[in-house]
Amino acid sequence: MITQKMKYALKALLVLADEAGLEAPKPLTIEEIATRSDTPKRFLEHILLDLRKAGVVSSVRGRSGGYSLLKPPREVSISDLLRRIDGPIAPLPCLSRSAYQRCEDCDNEETCRIRKVFAEVFWSYLVLIDSLTLEDMLRAGGIGARMLDV
Repeated sequence: MITQKMKYALKALLVLADEAGLEAPKPLTIEEIATRSDTPKRFLEHILLDLRKAGVVSSVRGRSGGYSLLKPPREVSISDLLRRIDGPIAPLPCLSRSAYQRCEDCDNEETCRIRKVFAEVFWSYLVLIDSLTLEDMLRAGGIGARMLDV
């Protein structure tokens, strides 16, 4: 499951992406983003800082300042965001790309049946999640809506 923090990040990014798609987009204050995304402002401040450090959003200080989407939605990878906000996404530490660790109770990864089963499921999940972008979330009836019909 994704964390509440990740859900708030996605909601904020969707608001910023909607604004970026307007004819005359403007930076949005934290208050505006919180209101439009129905997200608590106190959480949003930290999340937007993380997204800025990740190069996904930019911020402008001052009276007419705020946050803007820095990258086009098609370049904002959902799997990169998941890793950035929630940490490793692998179901087992021995399957993680970014935080690999050998399982303490494992004698041999090559013969571990638990690892083999979860690896098959995880790689299938990765193929899908690595292909998703913020643009996919913006499109009505996109891949998420199709998956819910299953």
